[in-house]
Amino acid sequence: MGHVYNGGRLAAGEGKGEWTVLDHVDVGPRPLKAYAHIVGEEAVQEIEDLAAPLRGARIAHINATTYGGGVSELLRSIVPLYRGLGIQCDWKLISAEPPFFSITKSLHNALQGAPYELTRAARETYLMYNTRNAQLLEEQYDFIIVHDPQPAAMRYFRGSAGAKWIWRCHIDTSEPNEGILDFMLPFLAEYDALVFTMERFIPPRLQHQRLVTMTPAIDPLSPKNMTLPKGICHEIRAWRGIDPYRPLLTQVSRFDPWKDPIGVISVYRLVRREVPGLQLALLSSMASDDPEVWEIYEEIIAETRGDDDIHVLTNLIGVGDVEVNAFQACSDVVLQRSIREGFGLVVSETMWKGTPVVANRSGGIPLQMEDRVGGFLVDNTEQCVERTLYLLHHPAEARTIGLAGRERVRRRFLITRLLADELRLVASLSPRVT
Repeated sequence: MGHVYNGGRLAAGEGKGEWTVLDHVDVGPRPLKAYAHIVGEEAVQEIEDLAAPLRGARIAHINATTYGGGVSELLRSIVPLYRGLGIQCDWKLISAEPPFFSITKSLHNALQGAPYELTRAARETYLMYNTRNAQLLEEQYDFIIVHDPQPAAMRYFRGSAGAKWIWRCHIDTSEPNEGILDFMLPFLAEYDALVFTMERFIPPRLQHQRLVTMTPAIDPLSPKNMTLPKGICHEIRAWRGIDPYRPLLTQVSRFDPWKDPIGVISVYRLVRREVPGLQLALLSSMASDDPEVWEIYEEIIAETRGDDDIHVLTNLIGVGDVEVNAFQACSDVVLQRSIREGFGLVVSETMWKGTPVVANRSGGIPLQMEDRVGGFLVDNTEQCVERTLYLLHHPAEARTIGLAGRERVRRRFLITRLLADELRLVASLSPRVT
């Protein structure tokens, strides 16, 4: 049976909220040649050759937020590069009220395997806002790339509108809640291509004519990843109340149960028994499309109350990309304790700075690093503590491991490689390219 909202479609602006068009994120063009000194002239020329048949094409990327997660960071970097190549690329945001985002966070968790019963009211809310946002997409495009579950039903309600549609899944859907997968399958069937981070994430029951795997990437020239002088990093760290002369563990992630921030605190407390004066920094951006972060934030504050060596730093107090950059660069070890992880861009971000990572062997993390190339992969708390202590006690080897990770990122996980992958996919769907 097809999905409908109240047996029909909403008129633009109907219901709560008077939206008339999808929000447009204003970003200018970025010249690809700015990356030549990092990736080489040959890589730049390859991308320009891939883009040449698509010059003048119209592409829209659609997601739910401009901050607080890896998708928004990817789009902030890749959309300007498209434009610099002569491709008309827009970044569009869906609009919705808070109940919608509560539901879509539950859908997100369920697609990663969490239990969730989709009530009739929740189902209608999801369909209502997807119907509305589908109608608000007024411009004509040749290609539309939709990110993650929030706007996934837009293609179903919009129709093709003369475009090729791609759905990009950034989460681990290897063991989804089967009921929620059943709900999503009719929407996904409408797309011309479905993109997952790795083959293992493709749900076994998903049948589609075009399934593609593509890993995310970081932008080495963004404020979060550009090279900062060591002195600046230490000043930023000190300004945030953290002693630059004592050892520091850091985790950068959303406050999300899948990232296990409470588990990070447990590791810190165990390591501190052998490393007096150890400090911990938990950095996060409170995303507008994730109401669950507030519950986790309160849990973290309660858990850390009374320990002046644990620092909880968020965008609520002005912590942004430059601060994240500095903490990743000047921490002794960065932890990533994700239970489930679509990719975990923070791992590549940290490796790019030459800082060793101790990370759970989950999701897309093993794609990025291996033991002694960027850090260590672990399977439990005991191993995490052991490897963290090893790196703290062997700083010269930690530096060598970190530098090996930086080179791995340069070869595999920079935004230029992702741009080339996307251009190949778009070209394969294009009547312009034969």
